[in-house]
Amino acid sequence: MPQKTARLSMFSLILYNLTGGRIQMNNAQDLVGLLALTTKGRKSEQPRTVSLVYIKSGSSYVVAASNAGRDKHPAWYFNLRSNPQVTLRIKKQQIKAVAEMVDPEQRKQLWEQLVEASPMFARYPKLTGREIPMVLLHPVE
Repeated sequence: MPQKTARLSMFSLILYNLTGGRIQMNNAQDLVGLLALTTKGRKSEQPRTVSLVYIKSGSSYVVAASNAGRDKHPAWYFNLRSNPQVTLRIKKQQIKAVAEMVDPEQRKQLWEQLVEASPMFARYPKLTGREIPMVLLHPVE
């Protein structure tokens, strides 16, 4: 029997942000959810945290540098390109991870999974001329 995929909406993300992550239905084992990604600023070297929708791929988390369909990549994407050592927070669980850019072949499949899980992403490629990068976040011990 096929596994049903949870769906996330913009409302889920807004609620997550407004409550500082206190109201969150998912946990680190879920195939789809919301996480807080902390990178180190490439210029300031200060911690920078953003909330993102993720899907799971094996033991890794996958996020999209969509920037809501804007023509520029989000700042966090440039930060992790400069320093791929990141921290994830899912509910109260902190996870250290290393970022890896998704290759073009794998990107197509992961993008389809992301759009199925969170349909708001479907319109973003139509809003921008850039290819939206996807990033694997591999947990480390």
